[in-house]
Formats: sequence, structure tokens, C-alpha cells
Amino acid sequence: MDKNFQEKFTQITKFKPPLYKQRHQFVKDLVEKYKPKKVADLGCADCRLLWMLKFCSCIEVLAGLDICANVMKEKMHTLSPLPVDYLQPSERSLTITLHHGSVAHKDPCMLGFDLVTCIELIEHLEEPDLKKFPEVVFGFMAPSIVVISTPNSEFNPLLPGVMLYRHPDHKFEWNQAQFQSWALETARCYDYSVEFTGVGHPPTGMEKAGFCTQIGVFIRKYPQTGESVQSEKPTEAVYKTVFKAVYPSLKDEKYLQNAVISEVIFTAQIIKHRLMSKHEEYGNDPERKSKFQPSMDCFSDYLGNLVVEKNMEPFLSGNEVYIPLATIFSFPKVNRLCGTFEKLCKLIAGKVTLSSDGSAVMFSIECENEDD
Repeated sequence: MDKNFQEKFTQITKFKPPLYKQRHQFVKDLVEKYKPKKVADLGCADCRLLWMLKFCSCIEVLAGLDICANVMKEKMHTLSPLPVDYLQPSERSLTITLHHGSVAHKDPCMLGFDLVTCIELIEHLEEPDLKKFPEVVFGFMAPSIVVISTPNSEFNPLLPGVMLYRHPDHKFEWNQAQFQSWALETARCYDYSVEFTGVGHPPTGMEKAGFCTQIGVFIRKYPQTGESVQSEKPTEAVYKTVFKAVYPSLKDEKYLQNAVISEVIFTAQIIKHRLMSKHEEYGNDPERKSKFQPSMDCFSDYLGNLVVEKNMEPFLSGNEVYIPLATIFSFPKVNRLCGTFEKLCKLIAGKVTLSSDGSAVMFSIECENEDD
């Protein structure tokens, strides 16, 4: 490389966005493309990638593995559910687990994943562990997709201060030919195809240097058979679980019931307030009051063009307001949460005050006035 030309580009020290964010975004884009349900991040370190992936709606299981438990423990709290997750449970289920262990060892907890990511991991492996790595990831775990990123040593001359390796813990750094040779041989041995790309573009005129971070995306050619899944399956776990979080989900009957009860009460209150507002418009005129026939027209903002039968109209009887469950079930969110009218009745039974025949939510006007 021409010395003057090299010095011209040694000021390339920052990427926008930062290189680690570009790597993480690459994985996220891949997730959005293939929609995996189970994703494992090997060498998860500070859990930043896992934190980003937990917001991907297709993912139901996230697992992290790292040889350094302390690094995971410092940041694993970021993976815990927040209060809002309990107040507004998601419709999907999500479980996040962190394991302490080596990628050179096999553990049954890592079976069955759709996508496995190894971001800036392999360059930290000693030679014996690097030799075991392909068999563990591609042979044993055998996910549908594997993403491996690693530094491209050909880019190093453009990074000021890099003498040998970019990080003191790196055991090696491959150039493009070395990485591609290793990746192609690994793909051939385990029936995967592999495509090469990267993040961190080289400057104009230095295209031959390649990406700062080189990436291989491995796609399994053939689906796993029952026999291949069971072959060599270890009987004992070798990883230690250091963290596990199960997020509240509407797939859990407990959280679904709470959500339905809240939505039923909220919906019934809206209808009641509109009914009472309509009722007050008639004042105390006995003649007009006797002719009062509340119409569902006043609820059109909520029901849209829904055709409501006569027996679905809310009504007043003495000091009680009755909101038919059939009306409440007509609201889109209640309908979507419950699925069937029978499920609605089951979920609110004993939790919401109903009329004697169980067909309507009931409110007492007297109690409400006393509270006021």
C-alpha cells in the first residue's frame, strides 16, 4: 500500500453510526427478513444485541451465551420486564435466558434455534476452541441461519493506533481470503450455503481493503430430520443459567383475563357516560323522559358502521345502568382479545358486576353519586 495514500486515510477512526450499531442493525434486518422465533447470541457480552432483539415482535425465545459471567451480570437487568410490560402485556410470549459457558461445549439448552449470531466472537477463541466451534454451532446446534462477523485485518492499516490486532484479547484477525476460505469449508462440511458481506465501508479508492467488519451469513441447505436432532445429544447440561425472564403475555390466561376485564370496564364506562349525557339532555320533563329511548347512534364514534340489534342497546332501569355484553363484545379490541363471546363471559365471570341473567354489565347510579 502506498505510504502517502495510507496516511491520507488514517483519520478514519469513527463510523456513523458506530460500527457495533451497524453490526447489530445488520442482525436486526436479518431478523425482520426471516422472522425467526428462537434466536441465540453466542458471545453476548453486555447483552446490547439481545436488548435490541427483544423488541422484534417475531421472536419468542432469546438466549445469550458468554464465557464471562460478570460481563453479562452487569447488564442483564436491561433484559428484565418493565412495569409497562405488565400494564400492557404483549400478544406474543417472550422468554430471555442467559447462560455462562463456552462455545466449544455442547449443551441441550442450545438446540432448536432458528438463528444463531456470533458477532465479533471467533477472533477471541484459542485454536483448540476454534477447531471445536464449527461442530458445536453447525453440527450440533444446526440452526437454519448462522451469522458470523469478525474483523477484517486488511482494513487495519486505516485504523490509527492498530499495531497488530484491534483488541488485546484477539487471538487472530483474518483477512478476507482467510475468512472466506474457513467459512466455505465450514459450510461445505455441514451442508450450509454462505454469502459474504460486511459493515463499515472503506473510503473511496480503497475498495480492495473491504469492509471493516466482514460478515458471513450461513443458510442451512436441508431441514433437520428427527434423527439428526437427536444424534449426539448430551445427557447433561454444561452451561450455568445466570438469568431468566419470562415476559407477561396475553397467551397466559392470567394476563389475558386482566386485560379483558380492564377493557370491558373501560368500554362499559364510555357507553354509560354517553348514555347518561343523552339522558340529561331531556331534563326533568316527565313527558319527554317517558319517551326517552337511548339509541346506539350516540356511540357511533366507537362502533363505526356496526349494525346493532335492539337487544344490544344500553338502558336505564331505576338507579341501575345496564350495558349488554353483546354491545361490549362488538368493540374491536374486546372482540380481538376474546375471540368468542363465550370466552368473554368466561373471563369476566365473578370479576365484573353483571345483571341477574348475566347478559349485561351493571352500574349503580346511587353508588356513583355517593362517591361524588
